[in-house]
Amino acid sequence: MDCVCECMQLLLALAVVAVIVVSIMAHITAGMVNLARHEKEKYFLTPTGKKELFPSLHDPYSRDLSVVIPAYNEELRMPVMLDEAMEYLEDRQRQQPSFTYEVIVVDDGSKDKTTEVAFRYTKWYGSDKVRVLTLVKNRGKGGAVRMGTLSSRGKVILMADADGATKFSDIEKVEVGLQSLNPKPNNMAISCGSRAHLEKESVAQRSVFRTFLMYGFHFLVWFFCVKGIKDTQCGFKLFTREAALKTFSSLHVERWAFDVEVLYIAQCFKIPIAEVAVNWTEIEGSKLVPFWSWLQMGRDLIFIRLRYITGAWKLQSPEKTD
Repeated sequence: MDCVCECMQLLLALAVVAVIVVSIMAHITAGMVNLARHEKEKYFLTPTGKKELFPSLHDPYSRDLSVVIPAYNEELRMPVMLDEAMEYLEDRQRQQPSFTYEVIVVDDGSKDKTTEVAFRYTKWYGSDKVRVLTLVKNRGKGGAVRMGTLSSRGKVILMADADGATKFSDIEKVEVGLQSLNPKPNNMAISCGSRAHLEKESVAQRSVFRTFLMYGFHFLVWFFCVKGIKDTQCGFKLFTREAALKTFSSLHVERWAFDVEVLYIAQCFKIPIAEVAVNWTEIEGSKLVPFWSWLQMGRDLIFIRLRYITGAWKLQSPEKTD
């Protein structure tokens, strides 16, 4: 009996030491919010090739909707998504002449012709409707979304993936979700597209190992960061301008787990969040998350919570930066 008690005490002591060590590591390795941008990233090109300065999320809105599309090596798949999005947006504007929009394609340091392909749409529709933000080096999806969001003019801002896995017209569903959130403190609210209703079907198509990773990721999200949201990773999210400014000004994680930190920040600020089922299709050529990225995401989820708890990261006041 004494031996069992000693073993339990030893395990408890080891667990405490492990928590302390991980907390110290999380604190030491914490990076700061990086809102700085290269001089070239401050400008977009008009159809004639003239450089114009991107606006700031701090400015008053001047469009009803901004669509931010992060793209990395998407020259082949992106045209299908952009064709669908532009057809929907143009048709909506014809039906509602007062409706205004912009699309911002953020080329996240691609090695292919993503920028050139996106710029064709600027030439076809004009730079008032389609703008291309080319990042000098790859930041990661979260970094690309943040840079595009901080350059947007919309009253509401939609984050949408370049592969077109979510049907673009489902924006109407997330808009309804956003409108259903009342009250909206300081006009802050977020509506997340969700694939949770498709989970049983996706599990049937996955290997046992990838299913294990998926459920492990869901558990870590729930345990450490975000409560009440079944699908944090769907790349189809709608923010009010005020909510986007509040959350993206504090965002640290720039890669796969950035969605979780955005929603964690939102819940810390008590920003209401809706989750809405959307149509989603696996697109050929979609980038599977590598095993090492799953491990990185798991580490990031634990570190997100620990870094805020230990004060290594702080919730920022949205200050204007160059």
